[in-house]
Amino acid sequence: MNSRTRAIVLATGLVLLAAVPLAAAMLNQPFYLDLVRRVMIFAIAALSLNLILGYGGMISFGHAAYLGVGAYAVGVLAHYGIDNGYLQWALAIGASALVALAIGAVSIRTSGVYFIMITLAFTQMLYYLGISIEEYGGDDGMRLAVKSQFPGLIDLNDANAFYYPRARNPRPRTLPRTPAGQLPFGMVIRAARSNEARTRSIGFSPYPYRLAAFVIAGAVCGLAGALLVNHTAYLTPEFMNWTRSGELMFMVILGGMGSIAGPVLGAFALLLVEDALSGWTQHWQLILGPLLVLSVLFLRRGLSGLLFGKNE
Repeated sequence: MNSRTRAIVLATGLVLLAAVPLAAAMLNQPFYLDLVRRVMIFAIAALSLNLILGYGGMISFGHAAYLGVGAYAVGVLAHYGIDNGYLQWALAIGASALVALAIGAVSIRTSGVYFIMITLAFTQMLYYLGISIEEYGGDDGMRLAVKSQFPGLIDLNDANAFYYPRARNPRPRTLPRTPAGQLPFGMVIRAARSNEARTRSIGFSPYPYRLAAFVIAGAVCGLAGALLVNHTAYLTPEFMNWTRSGELMFMVILGGMGSIAGPVLGAFALLLVEDALSGWTQHWQLILGPLLVLSVLFLRRGLSGLLFGKNE
């Protein structure tokens, strides 16, 4: 696909996203606005995972941990009457980055199935920690006392105001517009994924680059967690269960690993199909499962490769 066609496709997508609130109002179906907003929040989380999975080849089953840490940072502060959004979101990003630093410092020293199991173990530890703290609802969770307050900037209680910043740019501004794999930082990560020994031989130690990518991915996922808890107005340890990590991973794979649009496309495809099937039958997982298997078998470069070509 040439650059002009790609630009037309992207512009059409943005127009459709911008039209969602108007369409929801005309149809008197505010649910659709909430659904698309939820999809875009998970698209941010999938984009963050794509940095380490798509470019770095690090298969993390613990990425949902940072989604949960970001959500708990907002929820716990609100529980104690601190509703300043600037402080809440800064803490969500910072706490997620610190947790990612601690987990990454240990897990990145391993590879393959050992890396997978260590990241899985860490996220389950945090999951069970959330279940055990009764003050914050334990496994029942707790309601968000009040949504994050940004005086003079945005009112998150207004559905349209909460939606439009995400629709205008579902990619958080902490992520560069240039594909990560084309930046020097990203090139080292990709090189280490392809041939770690050769990367070391030319003078680059993969460990600090991988750790930096791991921390950045965790911080951005923490931002998604802050958005998610404001969207649901509810906090639960299920935000950081390993099954949530699996969902994020499949969004990246379905959309196309190592691409800009891939995680966004994957989030939309997975969550919209899931919603449609669940509204049709209570046994929707029996249908979704084979569809996911077929997509992996026949969409080797994901939806991004199908729409934009292999160089997206």
